[in-house]
Amino acid sequence: MGSLSARLSLSDQMKVIEKLEVFKIQGRDKHGRKVLRIIGNSFPARSVSKEALNEYLRENIFPSLEEKPFSIVYVHTDVHRSENFPGISTLRSIYDAIPENVKNNLEAVHFVHPGLQARLFLATFGRLLFTGGLYKKVNYVTRLEFLWDQVRRNEMEIPEFVYDHDEELEFRPMMDYGIESDHPRVYGAPPAMDSSVSMYSMRCIA
Repeated sequence: MGSLSARLSLSDQMKVIEKLEVFKIQGRDKHGRKVLRIIGNSFPARSVSKEALNEYLRENIFPSLEEKPFSIVYVHTDVHRSENFPGISTLRSIYDAIPENVKNNLEAVHFVHPGLQARLFLATFGRLLFTGGLYKKVNYVTRLEFLWDQVRRNEMEIPEFVYDHDEELEFRPMMDYGIESDHPRVYGAPPAMDSSVSMYSMRCIA
């Protein structure tokens, strides 16, 4: 994962993760549980190794989640395989590195803006990659309005681009299924353009 990681020390890679605020324990859900917010688009897949990622989580995140139940809000908006997706082997490595008591405390994963490919990926590999019933804890959240049914909105910071994408989905709901392009040039195409040639959305699997 990440050719640039070879040029950065482990501590520098961890600083990159911290600066980008990929992982942040923030607010509580409607059951009063802590929330680990993960912004997938911010993950520097090309710049950090799985060793740096595991060490960052071990030092900065897991200790705060060892005592009581918690939930995860994972925001998948604008995640692309070549830029933000860490890879299947890294995902499995991260999961295996999670302390058992932290795994047991995880009660729900709210997966925001999953898209068709992410759903297919989890349906195919989820049970194999994530043992211990984690797959069954995943809750797909297609719109932010449904997220606020699960977590306290006034305690959760969500990047502006996520709201922008959410608004686009309201006007182009077929983007949820990957059969309408999310490319701006297609949005601006003249009405006479044959809709059958519209590009398929290729938001990455994760």
